[in-house]
Amino acid sequence: MIELSLIGIGTGNPDHLTRQAARAMNEADLILLPRKGSYKSDLLDLRKSICDAVLTGQTRMAEFDLPTRDSGGDYVDAVNAWHDAIADAWMHQMAVHLPHGGKLALLVWGDPSLYDSTLRIAERLRLGGLEIAVRVVPGITSIQALTAAHGIPLNGLARPVTITTGRLLRAHGWPEGAETLVVMLDQGCAFEALADRDIHIWWGAYLGMANEALISGPLSEAGPMIAEAKPRLRQQNGWIMDVYLMRRQTA
Repeated sequence: MIELSLIGIGTGNPDHLTRQAARAMNEADLILLPRKGSYKSDLLDLRKSICDAVLTGQTRMAEFDLPTRDSGGDYVDAVNAWHDAIADAWMHQMAVHLPHGGKLALLVWGDPSLYDSTLRIAERLRLGGLEIAVRVVPGITSIQALTAAHGIPLNGLARPVTITTGRLLRAHGWPEGAETLVVMLDQGCAFEALADRDIHIWWGAYLGMANEALISGPLSEAGPMIAEAKPRLRQQNGWIMDVYLMRRQTA
């Protein structure tokens, strides 16, 4: 039996960990740390620094190479194939490091419920016949960190919020009926495709970290600033994780 804990670790700041998360990490026999290539070594180092700050017992750590996603062809098919490959990589690491079962932990940026695939990958292990019990330890999301950094509420008074991705915003534009829109996983600047400029944007990258970057203002003014900042920050750090909230201005 494998007991798999998916632990939300926030946006990289050890202070974002809950006491429940710290306890789950210390209860684990093994924490798997994915390597995503040398150009993203900072992400591995961040996970290690979180472990160094929290672990007090005998929990072991093991690094493994995370498979890469094929950028061509159908997006959904490519993601499903990628998840299959990650599940296989997890299985291999479990066979090597936990051949007789035990408690395994994976550290998830933000929270496992929000635009993250570890729960779906874990289900592949169960469907593949592995005897596994999965628990989720919630974490601070990038959306919470963004609104806190800018000191704004997520929603308008008694109003809904729509959460989408940069890919969908670029393909379909502003969702019909949406007033507040949170955009995640935007590799570029999908907001540039919006014709309606009566929008305010709050953007943040490396939220909660020493190199946190924040920009806000009317989209017509802040948008070009964000478009300039993103490639520059990616070049400086080797990677970037960012999120933004947009709200249509109402009377």
